[in-house]
Amino acid sequence: MHEAPSIEADPRIVRRSVSLSRPGERVIEFLLLAAALSSVGITLGIVGILLYESAVFFRSVSLFDFLTDTQWTPLFADAHYGILPLLAGTCTTTAVALAVALPTGTLTALYLSEYAARGVRETVKPFLELLTSVPTVIFGYFALLVVTPFLQRLWPDLPGFNMLSAGLVIGVMIVPYITSVAEDALHAVPVHIREGSFALGATRMQTALRVVLPSAVSGIGAAYVLAVSRAIGETMVVAIAAGMQPTLTWNPLEPAATVTAYIVQVSLGDLPHGSVGYQTIFAAGLTLFLLTFLFNVGGYLLRTRFHRKY
Repeated sequence: MHEAPSIEADPRIVRRSVSLSRPGERVIEFLLLAAALSSVGITLGIVGILLYESAVFFRSVSLFDFLTDTQWTPLFADAHYGILPLLAGTCTTTAVALAVALPTGTLTALYLSEYAARGVRETVKPFLELLTSVPTVIFGYFALLVVTPFLQRLWPDLPGFNMLSAGLVIGVMIVPYITSVAEDALHAVPVHIREGSFALGATRMQTALRVVLPSAVSGIGAAYVLAVSRAIGETMVVAIAAGMQPTLTWNPLEPAATVTAYIVQVSLGDLPHGSVGYQTIFAAGLTLFLLTFLFNVGGYLLRTRFHRKY
């Protein structure tokens, strides 16, 4: 008996099916490429605008004065354009926020991944992520009307506007970002790695801290970089609770302005378009972009180093 020819084995039919599917695949491939390049194009457009407008600003103000002057008074008659007071306020509030968010978010993620029951994890994590949906202006007034009066009981001389309350609230605000990303990274560690640690006699705590945590350091590093970028770029909380007076101070108990708060202040429309005072928002924005970019590059290099180590 002769066997019937197999249709699936006929190379002519296979080539025909591939050729018929190519036009649709090319359209999908083009759409995916366009979506990927759109983010690159938008980023380059933003950077281009910042560089172009900042170049106009630096024609009137020297870069040396911009980086070394300790006064930032572009709206006054005796104008000074030193970015250091705004950078000091931004870095101080960010440091306070990270001091709260990094340990809290990491420990919460470790608990949800290694200790919490499945029902507890599925209940706590969505409620924690609900904090990301709260408008930042609400956090700002919470810092001003609740956190600051509470801190004034501990420090009676604490002014109504201060960087400490703003930083604490920002820290609480970015905890869900760290917890969500870090917990996903910890949960993605293969089970056999934990089982191997238990088989060698390690306790759950030792396994979590010495085995699981180093294995997920790349994802946890990504969570930290996201938290730093989110804290640096926060606007409404610092504008409401930290004050709008640019002062060169590293003391979180004092009021100060941040880069984002100043951009909000100038963007209200009090200055004419094209003036040097108006161009300061682009110079400040470029500085903020470079600061965030450096943190992202540093985080990437740190994650790469630890990833190779472990």
